[in-house]
Amino acid sequence: MKSKRVLTVLFMVFSIAFSFSQERTKKELRTDRKLETANLIQVLIDSKEFTFIGRKAIPQGYSAVDLTTNDNFLEFTPTLIKSEMPFFGRGYSGIGYGGDKGLKFEGNPTEFFVMKGKRSFEIKAVVRGENDVFKIILSVFFEGSATLTINSNDRSSISYYGEITTIENLK
Repeated sequence: MKSKRVLTVLFMVFSIAFSFSQERTKKELRTDRKLETANLIQVLIDSKEFTFIGRKAIPQGYSAVDLTTNDNFLEFTPTLIKSEMPFFGRGYSGIGYGGDKGLKFEGNPTEFFVMKGKRSFEIKAVVRGENDVFKIILSVFFEGSATLTINSNDRSSISYYGEITTIENLK
């Protein structure tokens, strides 16, 4: 009788231990989430149609500016790049005061390159606006974040931190 109880208790202990050993660890779940995010980023980059949404602006020589309450985007397609990004920084020439123009332009990219690195994609594009030429460098990291840098002939360089999403999510 005593041996039956011992066997029953041992059976229950091993059953419970075995069931817990089958669960996935937090590290495995985190790794799976990272892989899933990296695959989604890969699909977006391969489609060459996505939107960058800025969360923070980092102007040259100034402190960071929070953009979560400002509507802003930079829409990428192979035939058109459209920007509605705010600008905080120094204008060199051809810019009037108080115009609230920001970095608002759209045009066909004269250059559009996508390069895959070890931890990120780098997209380089050149767009001619109405009065200026904009050089765009977008680094998209596999975990989902992105850094955008826009260089202009008439303004100082500015960087933005944010993320990319599909164009449909913006509308």
